[in-house]
Amino acid sequence: MAETDALDPEQLGVYFALKEVVSLLQHGVEQQLRAGGDLSYVQFQLLVRLVDAEGQLTMTDLADGVVYSRSGLTYQAGLLEKAGLITRSTCPDDERATRVTVTDAGRARLAEVLPGHIQVVRRLLFAPLAQNDLNALSDIMNRVRDHMRSRPPRSAAPRKQRGDTAR
Repeated sequence: MAETDALDPEQLGVYFALKEVVSLLQHGVEQQLRAGGDLSYVQFQLLVRLVDAEGQLTMTDLADGVVYSRSGLTYQAGLLEKAGLITRSTCPDDERATRVTVTDAGRARLAEVLPGHIQVVRRLLFAPLAQNDLNALSDIMNRVRDHMRSRPPRSAAPRKQRGDTAR
C-alpha cells in the first residue's frame, strides 16, 4: 500500500480506537491530577522526570522527554516554580541552558498525587487486560514509540550539542 492510499477499514478502526483510548485516559488522569494536587498532566510529567533524574535536568532535556514545545514547557515550568515545586537556574557549564531542580515541596506534591494516579491508570487502562494482553500491548506500544522516536517532531528531537557540526 502506498503512503498516499487511504487507510483500510481495520487500520482506520485501530487508529480511532487508539485516539479514543488516549483521550479517555488523558481525561481521567487530568481530572485526578487537578483534584489530587492541582497539577496539569504536563506538570506531573515534569515532576516525575525530575525525580527520576535524581532531581535535575535541563529545560531541553525535559522538552525532549515529554514531547512538548519549549515555549509551552517554559510556561509550565514557570507555574511550577511560582508554586515552589521546582527552581530554575543557569547551568554552570553552559550559560545558554537552564537547569531545573525539583524542590522538597515538588517531591511531596508528587508523592501526594501518585497513589491516585496509579489507581486511575489501573482502573482505566489495565483492569480489562489479562497478562498476555499486557505483554502484547507492551510489545506493540514499545515498537510504535521507538519507530516514532526515530524521527521525532522538533519538540522531541534532541538538540545538537555544542561543537556538534553534523547536520
